[in-house]
Amino acid sequence: MLLTGAQIIMECLLEQNVDTVFGYPGGAVLNIYDALYEYRNRIHHIRTAHEQGAAHAADGYARSTGKAGVCIATSGPGATNLVTGIATAYMDSVPVVAITGNVTVDLLGLDSFQEVDITGITMPITKHNFLVKNIEDLADTLRQAFQIAQSGRPGPVLVDIPKDVTAKKYEYYKQEPLPFFPVPHPAETDLQHAVEMLKNSRKPFLYLGGGVTASGAAREAAAFAEKLDAPVSASLMAQGAFDAHNSRYMGMLGMHGTKTSAEAIKNCDLFVAVGTRFSDRVLCNAGLFARNCPILQIDIDAAEFNKNIDVDLRLEGDARQVISILLPQLPQQSHPQWMEQIHSWKKQYPLTQTAKAGVLPKDLLETLDRLTDSNAILTTEVGQHQMWTAQFYQFRRPRQFLTSGGLGTMGYGLGAAIGAQAANPEKYVINVAGDGGLHMNCNELSTLANYHLPVVELLFNNSVLGMVRQWQKLFYGSRFSQTTLDTNTDFCKLAEAFGVKAYRIRAKEEIEPVLQKALALREPVLVDCWVDKDVNVLPMVPSGSSVEDPMLKM
Repeated sequence: MLLTGAQIIMECLLEQNVDTVFGYPGGAVLNIYDALYEYRNRIHHIRTAHEQGAAHAADGYARSTGKAGVCIATSGPGATNLVTGIATAYMDSVPVVAITGNVTVDLLGLDSFQEVDITGITMPITKHNFLVKNIEDLADTLRQAFQIAQSGRPGPVLVDIPKDVTAKKYEYYKQEPLPFFPVPHPAETDLQHAVEMLKNSRKPFLYLGGGVTASGAAREAAAFAEKLDAPVSASLMAQGAFDAHNSRYMGMLGMHGTKTSAEAIKNCDLFVAVGTRFSDRVLCNAGLFARNCPILQIDIDAAEFNKNIDVDLRLEGDARQVISILLPQLPQQSHPQWMEQIHSWKKQYPLTQTAKAGVLPKDLLETLDRLTDSNAILTTEVGQHQMWTAQFYQFRRPRQFLTSGGLGTMGYGLGAAIGAQAANPEKYVINVAGDGGLHMNCNELSTLANYHLPVVELLFNNSVLGMVRQWQKLFYGSRFSQTTLDTNTDFCKLAEAFGVKAYRIRAKEEIEPVLQKALALREPVLVDCWVDKDVNVLPMVPSGSSVEDPMLKM
């Protein structure tokens, strides 16, 4: 059938089973928004307060579902406002398709009004991007965008479409989504070598990264841990990929990992890493990481092998497929003394907190965990509250914890919560925020109110940029340069101004009744929790130190 370019975009979105898109209208995407009006009963559009919020919402939608998220922005500043969100998705391997408008083809390259070379700008932070100058290429380009975004190691793809291309007409024929690109498979000799390494280990350490979630390998990873009889640690991006209630789970490893994980890596005789890129926040000092054992790495992206650390055996392939191949070849292992030692360390080194005033983040998050039966979807901004959430909420399944790990984007969480709530309307979605992050994205409270999204904004209000201040305290002689937030913002009044209900928690005895009330509302609500500015994130490995020797107090 003969359709405009804008209508072809809508039909291609429907081909990909897209039900929700996030964006902000503008001149270069007027035709697209006119088509969205026509297709409004089949494609739900959420208009965020800012384009960056739309990018983060598409990211949150994708992380919480495993499907590609979609955001739309106009040319020039609209497109550049997506950049931080696209980079966030790129660093954490999240499938997002960003559709931007541009000036008409004849005005490209002339410094026209609201023109920017968005494909040039985003080349380093996308898996691929496209500039569609001919309407006959539009449908196939969009199909390729979704294929690329979701194949192999996921990531964002941008499609830039000049305004006249969205206005022209062309014949459209419906197609099924393109199959994902094939993934690599390890050589049989490497698989046999891996089985021998696993069989010969007496003190294995199983470390899971975000690739376990991306590949849908959580069930296989749990079976692998049982078969190997190994303790398990997970990266920040893999929280929920292994049930935190499982007695094998040791918590995170790295800069803010547990002392148990640190002792385990110091004493293990085999380190098995699945779907992780060995971030510097995990390695801390690469030269001192896993010094006493060989490393077996399973990853879908060959570029991650020997990039940050040399490994002894590489298995290139999808985590779920590789583990599924290894499982039947590996006899049941038994390491009772090793597991007994792990449990002893867990008892010896629990995560604790103290404060002179306010409420403890540990108490807040453990109460939230209990009230939601460990099943809520939690998003975060970036900073101390982000680490506390990973430490104290007991995530049970993949896609529960949505956070900016690689880029560390303050302002990410509220947009991501919008996307997660839109994708999972029946679930509790809570954004754990610091007051610094909320100052960056408080405009998106209006989006919650406008669309009646029942997100709980759980604000850890300590009146400082906590993580930066913690570093200033440790390494800069407590010279707190520009980390005290003396803004005097009344966040409850701010939320109410946007049409969001608000409550405040000042003392421990208020935590449970206020959280119960906020969760029961099933409408947008902000909870302002007063936290002592001197509560720090511990354990902590100082920069350049060994991950085996974290600080337990400051």
